[in-house]
Amino acid sequence: MKKLILYSFTCLSLAALLTACSSKGGNSSSKTGVPYADRKSKNNQSGAFAVATQYKRAPGPGLIPIEGGVLVVGGSAIEVPGVEPNIYNYKRQVTVPSFYMDETEVSNTDWLEYLHWIRYNYPEDQEFYYNELPDTLVWRSALSYNEPYVDNYLRHPAYRDYPVVGVSWEQANRYCLWRSSRANEFILREKGILTDYRTLAGGNTGRNNNAATAAATPRPDKPFNTDAYLNGQYDDKGKNAPIDYNTKAGAATGTAGAAAGGRGNNQPRRTATLEDGLIMQPYRLPTEAEWEYAALGLIGNTEYENINQNKIYPWNGLGVSSASKKTRGLIQANFKRAPGDYMGVGGSLNDKGDLTVPVIQYTPNDFGLYNMAGNVNEWVNDVYRTGTFTDADAFNPYRGNYFENKKLENAQSGKIALDKYGNPIKENAYSGRKQTWAEKQAQAKRADSISRSTDPQTATASTTYQADQRGYRDRQNLLLNEEGVTLINDKSRVYKGGSWNDMAYWLNPATRRFLSQDESSAEIGFRCAMTMLGAPEISTSGKRSFKTPRQVPYRVSKGK
Repeated sequence: MKKLILYSFTCLSLAALLTACSSKGGNSSSKTGVPYADRKSKNNQSGAFAVATQYKRAPGPGLIPIEGGVLVVGGSAIEVPGVEPNIYNYKRQVTVPSFYMDETEVSNTDWLEYLHWIRYNYPEDQEFYYNELPDTLVWRSALSYNEPYVDNYLRHPAYRDYPVVGVSWEQANRYCLWRSSRANEFILREKGILTDYRTLAGGNTGRNNNAATAAATPRPDKPFNTDAYLNGQYDDKGKNAPIDYNTKAGAATGTAGAAAGGRGNNQPRRTATLEDGLIMQPYRLPTEAEWEYAALGLIGNTEYENINQNKIYPWNGLGVSSASKKTRGLIQANFKRAPGDYMGVGGSLNDKGDLTVPVIQYTPNDFGLYNMAGNVNEWVNDVYRTGTFTDADAFNPYRGNYFENKKLENAQSGKIALDKYGNPIKENAYSGRKQTWAEKQAQAKRADSISRSTDPQTATASTTYQADQRGYRDRQNLLLNEEGVTLINDKSRVYKGGSWNDMAYWLNPATRRFLSQDESSAEIGFRCAMTMLGAPEISTSGKRSFKTPRQVPYRVSKGK
């Protein structure tokens, strides 16, 4: 009996010990029992593995979460006699992963902030500033007096909250890249992981951070870029930079700010990494499937996977006017009701907009997105083909992949090449799989010799891998003009949503048109999106789910 009690006690003690040393999502490895490195832990040691156990995801500035799911692309389309079917998607069921999307269209003020940053950081670079100016001449028309909009629409405060127009797809993409680095830099400086703004400016921020500390802080010669920072090519470590547990205690920190005060100040600091969970995913244009899914907003009509009412607009009902008691009869979007009727009758303006309207106007759809119909059409990421969704994958469909690598400046060190603005230089991807180390080094040498070559044939013979996937499995019938020249190519980009100058038909989220990516219009703007990482469910509150224990102890087998 004593042996049985002793055996049971031993098993329970061992199980408790293993449970304490291992947890699912805890502070110790569930496979080795070794504690993870943590600022709050007293067991930190050099060489310990750091894990972001307290990570909580959140949308970037301006974004709201969109819980993904099944979508019948083209399912809301209304077939109109005499209208070509290629203006909407062929109906097909696909799945859109959860993602984030801008609550509103990008406004004139948002774009002026971009232009201000360029002028402040590159005051002598007139070309950079000029290239990012919207084309305000899109307002000009031979038989319309629109000159006031040419001069005022972008810059006058009367239009500060109106959507920016005259922006090409290419400019919108560059804005997304800029916005990504600015938002990440702000987060890192606010947290003190980079030198905080007041210290960087030389201000007095307290006992441990004064003008002398600011003067000792290294100043990178180029503005912050997320990719360069993650690759260790932006040397700036603030007082709250993560502790580097892979370097022996007592080593030099490399910055004055990192050595000042706080726990662990005898430890060297490092830059933040993706594993820390602090760096946001890049802002980008939404895919066509994401945009259509978000515009419909069927989540408000769904209960237990049953969609009780479909939509042909971002709101319920077959019409374009409000059925609510207080707003009954008012138009729910900014569009052209009839030829020549842009806003209704004087004294009782209906949609209350002659051209565009502010980016926050009307009632948002069930995802909380404003103006997903009307106001301005919006660029999406996809290359245009009439039959995209007959070819694209059923999960996260997209046409437009052009796979690229960051060009290496030094293959041995892994240092990436940066342009004069601090952005990574991209080159065609040269493999569709992970190369062996020998293949990678050989490719780097070959790329280096090609970059030195002036022979165009040599320059194009660097790889047989096809990085451009825009035309992959393309079975469409090309649209031809009267001269037999195709109107569609790999620079044709989709825009959706309808505008202030469109009839109600184009407010349907399934409709689609295209324009060359280097052209712009007074009727096209854009909004940004961001990939959501992790579980697709946004909120578990009030939803049925399996109970998942936070800690999963090892089970000790007693044997037979």
